[in-house]
Amino acid sequence: MKRSKRTDVSSATWRKSSYSNGEGAECIEVSDSLPGLVPVRDSKDPHGPVLVIPADGWSAFVSAVKDVDPHGA
Repeated sequence: MKRSKRTDVSSATWRKSSYSNGEGAECIEVSDSLPGLVPVRDSKDPHGPVLVIPADGWSAFVSAVKDVDPHGA
């Protein structure tokens, strides 16, 4: 597998998921500050790895998650 070049996220402005709980556990943060890309990281490890997803792929993922019935119906 070939690795792609690294995306500089040092100037990214991060926001927590609106689905994060109030105690700060199990949170992800995303950034909207890189055109065409959506960096995603674990809020408990802000200096850890960042997953950078093309914006259209992120939109498709969010739409698919919203369509999931939490009760399995």
